[in-house]
Amino acid sequence: MRVLTGLQPSGKLHLGNYFSAIKKILDYQSKEELFLFIANLHALTTFRSKEELKDYTLGCALDLLALGVDPNKSVFWVQSDVPEVTELTWYLSQSITVSQLQLAHSFKDKVAKGFVPGAGLFTYPILMASDILLFSAEKVPVGKDQKQHLEFARDIAERFNAQFGPVLTLPEPDIDESTATVPGIDGAKMSKSYNNTIDFFGTEKEIKKKVMAIVSDSKAIEEPKDPDTSIIYQIHSLFLSPSERETQKEKYKQGGFGYGDLKKDLLESILTHFAPFRSKREELTQNLDYVHSVLAKGKEKAKEVAQSKLTEVRKTLGIYPF
Repeated sequence: MRVLTGLQPSGKLHLGNYFSAIKKILDYQSKEELFLFIANLHALTTFRSKEELKDYTLGCALDLLALGVDPNKSVFWVQSDVPEVTELTWYLSQSITVSQLQLAHSFKDKVAKGFVPGAGLFTYPILMASDILLFSAEKVPVGKDQKQHLEFARDIAERFNAQFGPVLTLPEPDIDESTATVPGIDGAKMSKSYNNTIDFFGTEKEIKKKVMAIVSDSKAIEEPKDPDTSIIYQIHSLFLSPSERETQKEKYKQGGFGYGDLKKDLLESILTHFAPFRSKREELTQNLDYVHSVLAKGKEKAKEVAQSKLTEVRKTLGIYPF
């Protein structure tokens, strides 16, 4: 089964990305035909800094390769390297209405928060549909907040196929209801937008500063603490086995430990878990020629699939040359 997913290079990867998306990507890589791209065109809807886009795009490639993405087991590329996706976006834009796009939750949410949108943010669901349909993805892992965009892709494909014939594959969503929302240091969902993330590829000093800033109550050292309401424990539990979770819970309940001690436990778990990935990333940073060669090979693999589907779409629509 062909699985497709992408990550926006809109900032540094954090624990929320790792536990909600990247671990699943690595699992797919070992079981399915994985198509994975860095969605740098999508990132243009939220910022315009040339240097940031360049740095975050390369950084995202380094991060994913360091975490275990294997270019021999997946097709891994940068979105803009396959411009066929933008051509297909124009063709697909004829198969969705303005009134449908006006219903997009992500667009309405950003506008409600005062974000001044460009047309790109409004038509974002069409580009996302093009990403999916160009590569004939059969399954697309999405979070609950992206479910509507996958439904748009299916609607577009159904309308296109009804008019021109069975050209586009209808994707199925893969929504893991059991995936917990990773809390940020303030207790809200961990998100770059909220500036409440813990970036595991930062320096040890930066990681420690974020961990020590996690919000907690004012219970004294000797008082018992409730692990079920503790942000520290909620994050820490993601690193622990079932037996280790129970041991850590007892530590909270018996008292005698301050939140500073419990934060140090979490910090140790983060640094230990990511130590081999951090070393791998440092090696890759010293060998950028290899990273660029990986992306170049991924580009060629992706373009081969994209050009085949786009040629089929062009012929279906009567686009010259015939």
